[in-house]
Amino acid sequence: MPLRSTARTSLVDLVIEQMERLIAEGEWEVGAKIPAEPVLVEQLDVGRNTVREAVRALVHTGMLEPRQGDGTYVRANSDFGAAVQRRLRRAENLEAYEVRACLERDAARYAAERRTDEDLAALRGALAERGRAWESGDVAAFIDADMHFHRTVAAAAHNSVLAELYEHLSDALRGTLEAVLGTPLPEALRHQLDEHTAIVDAIEARDADAAERAALAHLTEAMNALREPPTKDRDDRDRPRTRTTHHGDDAHV
Repeated sequence: MPLRSTARTSLVDLVIEQMERLIAEGEWEVGAKIPAEPVLVEQLDVGRNTVREAVRALVHTGMLEPRQGDGTYVRANSDFGAAVQRRLRRAENLEAYEVRACLERDAARYAAERRTDEDLAALRGALAERGRAWESGDVAAFIDADMHFHRTVAAAAHNSVLAELYEHLSDALRGTLEAVLGTPLPEALRHQLDEHTAIVDAIEARDADAAERAALAHLTEAMNALREPPTKDRDDRDRPRTRTTHHGDDAHV
């Protein structure tokens, strides 16, 4: 049977586009539960089957996640982000950190070449926020501040693809960062305040080489720790532990 062309836009497509826009614009935030099916039917003024097909399509792309007996949640703010997250779930932590290091290296270099005065002000603000979060000892707040700092560097690179890719990569790595850091925040993070200041200083000076070196410095420590074989507790040699998943002095973000 020969294939026949069909109309590209259907009612389901229109509903999908509206849902994608709500997610992309942050009205439905990542991690939030979307309205129940009857509410969507009423708000969108479409049939139940149309809503179900649209939700099913976004579940398939990875943007939405159904949880049995609970509802449907936003998993990623774009199908691109969902694809990145799916791929990273099959990756080793070291592989993900190596990709992150490549992105941060290039982001810092481009930022040094292209930053504006507004970018520099945003970087200084993000750096100060990161320092305050470390002093507070709140792990979740510190991770948020650290991710915000590096996203601000990526934004200063003025490359939308790089910034979007870094955003999705860092979102997917959040769980790894929480495991690496542990509670309370390790004292070893204190020296990283200087390392992150060096990134901003180099960007301010428009020194691309120095910005690249500074961006790689702290991630190199983390990658070296991930490459080391597991060590054993002296008091219990039958229970191996890795330096990067416990409350040691080798945590880096």
